[in-house]
Amino acid sequence: MSLVWISLIGLFAGVLSGMFGIGGGVVIVPALVLLLHLSPQKATGTSLGALLLPVGLLGALQYWKRGDVDIRFSLILAAGLFLGARFGASVGLSLAPATLRRAFAVFLVLVAGQMWFRK
Repeated sequence: MSLVWISLIGLFAGVLSGMFGIGGGVVIVPALVLLLHLSPQKATGTSLGALLLPVGLLGALQYWKRGDVDIRFSLILAAGLFLGARFGASVGLSLAPATLRRAFAVFLVLVAGQMWFRK
């Protein structure tokens, strides 16, 4: 049954990634924690492992065809992701699972509030 859940999570994350540019942190990590009961650290590591190579390639190509990819911004973001992921992983691994789960929940609420109330 876990393989079915993982397949569905991946498919759902792929659809949302193509639509909104999200996937790992907003969809995959919470799904792995809530549905498969992985620790936040295991869910984050698993998500990063899944996103390592295919991260958005086919979705980005679709946007590229319409002229909706800023290569310069993408490269700068990629550099930040590359360096920031190392630092974030160190911090995340140093926290207790409950603390990391709660911090992530606060982050999601803050982002949701900004999305809801900003004009």
